[in-house]
Amino acid sequence: MSNKKDKSGPCPCGQPSFDKCCGRFITGGQVPATAELLMRSRYSAYALRDEAYLRATWFPETLPDEELTSETDVKWIGLEIKKHQHAAGSDAATVEFVARFKVGGKAHRLHEISNFVRQPDGEGQMRWYYVDGSFPEG
Repeated sequence: MSNKKDKSGPCPCGQPSFDKCCGRFITGGQVPATAELLMRSRYSAYALRDEAYLRATWFPETLPDEELTSETDVKWIGLEIKKHQHAAGSDAATVEFVARFKVGGKAHRLHEISNFVRQPDGEGQMRWYYVDGSFPEG
């Protein structure tokens, strides 16, 4: 998938259809109902270099100042969701994942446990935001 406007074909997160998966969130048509769906769409936004979506879905108090998609030689090649934890009625969740990517042809993996919070956006609609993450051993 070469750009965020290409809706035909598979989703970068690994699902068969971009427009039925992460595309509906990245284009602003829908809001992810779970932290896992937000995690998948954020992975896809990194793969598509969609800076605006990444910033809009990052908790404002932990959002870094630097550009999030500045590394042009990164090619995202796979996502595995290992665990999604969200207690009923809670506005906090975690998603453990492994993202695979290549830099200069060399393969790498990012294993993270991401923290998410659900709160009202500027229009009062409840939505999930990425807060921060930690990197488990091994």
